[in-house]
Amino acid sequence: MRTPALLAVAAAVLAAVTGCSTTVRVEPPTPTGAAAAACRRLDTALPHRLDGLDRVASEPASPYVAVWGAGEIALRCGVERPAAMAPTAEVSDINGIAWFADPRKPLFTAINREAYVEVTISREHSSGTVLVDLSSPIKATIPH
Repeated sequence: MRTPALLAVAAAVLAAVTGCSTTVRVEPPTPTGAAAAACRRLDTALPHRLDGLDRVASEPASPYVAVWGAGEIALRCGVERPAAMAPTAEVSDINGIAWFADPRKPLFTAINREAYVEVTISREHSSGTVLVDLSSPIKATIPH
């Protein structure tokens, strides 16, 4: 009789622990000055839902990081210039935002703004859809 009770308690603990697992660890950048101010404005303008995923908390909490789903999409604002971006690199213009696609990983960086905005997108999601949905808030909050 004690075994079913223990199993019920174990199931409840497991449910509570997995229910709290919506926090995703992402190392925040450390922008300064105008870039930091622009990134804080962007944080408040980002969508709560992106390509079917809800925005979740990141650890450590930062106004320079946004995460959707279980980390399938992550945005970091105020990062350094992409190391893989050569002066002759091709970029895609999406709604007035120039996006550099890192050829080695699913990483895209908005580059023609006061702050660089890096977006990692898992292969299960459409980078085109995500970048279109992020271009408007970036354009509205981060000046050239």
